[in-house]
Amino acid sequence: MFSKFYNLEDEKQIKILNAAIKVYVQKGYDHASTNEIVKEAGISKGLLFHYFKNKKTLYLFLFDHCMDVVVENFYKKVVMEETDFFKRLQDMTLIKIELLHTYPDIFRFFEKALLEESDQIRGDFQSKIKDFKASSCTWLFDGIGTSKFRDDLDLTKVIKSMLWAFDGLSEEILAKAKVQDEAVDYDEVFAEASEYIDLFKKAYYR
Repeated sequence: MFSKFYNLEDEKQIKILNAAIKVYVQKGYDHASTNEIVKEAGISKGLLFHYFKNKKTLYLFLFDHCMDVVVENFYKKVVMEETDFFKRLQDMTLIKIELLHTYPDIFRFFEKALLEESDQIRGDFQSKIKDFKASSCTWLFDGIGTSKFRDDLDLTKVIKSMLWAFDGLSEEILAKAKVQDEAVDYDEVFAEASEYIDLFKKAYYR
């Protein structure tokens, strides 16, 4: 169904998808305009509808594509045999930064999509939301070792606090790279993440 779109060069595909993601994040489904999407993507409206039947088709495709990208990247790159929580968290942070470097608004798109209330898509969207929640990244912490954590801690809150911290680190690094117009230095990211991990270990380990 989307073979014409997939025949485009990867760079062109990503540009169109990022344009649509950006507009949907800013406006929500009902107020998103295909005029704004094509302007952002630098293509004609006729060409957009050559690849996608209408705004609804584009939105549903975008959700499926983004979900596939996120799940595939995490499945491929996170070593599930690694039981150390902090090592797995560090791996996830690097993967997330790589994803955001290609799709800057991909996670914000999911946040908006999960709260989307448009009558035009809500019915079609229910099964997709269910699938997304079933394959969400909660499984990324399956099998981790918790014996080193202090007994007086609420592990759910501890994990949330660390995820929030590393989300902030990811955004800060990407913003810095964008301002300086430089590629992300992953050695620097790894070193900084390691420093935070050392702090967390001192705070939360026995």
